[in-house]
Amino acid sequence: MKRTSTLLLQILMVLIGITALALLLWEPHLEGVNANAKFFEVYLDSFILLVYAGSIPFFVGLHKAFQLFGYIRHNTLLSQAAVNAVRTIKYSAFATAGAIVAADVYIRIAARSSNDDPAGAIALGIMATLASLVVGTMAAKFEAALSEKVKNK
Repeated sequence: MKRTSTLLLQILMVLIGITALALLLWEPHLEGVNANAKFFEVYLDSFILLVYAGSIPFFVGLHKAFQLFGYIRHNTLLSQAAVNAVRTIKYSAFATAGAIVAADVYIRIAARSSNDDPAGAIALGIMATLASLVVGTMAAKFEAALSEKVKNK
């Protein structure tokens, strides 16, 4: 890949991270349950805490993707560091999928105690879970191919 395209992809990773962090901090204030809560009371909600804990693997995977594009830009893709970065991306994607499933279960249980309809939130969770599983599966395939190339190097 050209240096400019990998640099552009690294900039895109940073923009995705900033956008995700901004949404994580801004959106809870709009939620129906927390709409009238004080600033710090919002962050004591157990669901919000679950979302924040589940976002940690997402940001770790994003950081490792940023590093991987750096390895590509510096022509060091065929290295053990790149294999380790792809492995971390794989584990982060699967952990993110698990956190999303846990959040969907939480939403389903919370909807039983109130008369809310969780279908939309669960559908979004299923789509995000599938996206995370696709990223994890592709990273696993790429890790296997890359580690084979590094061993034969």
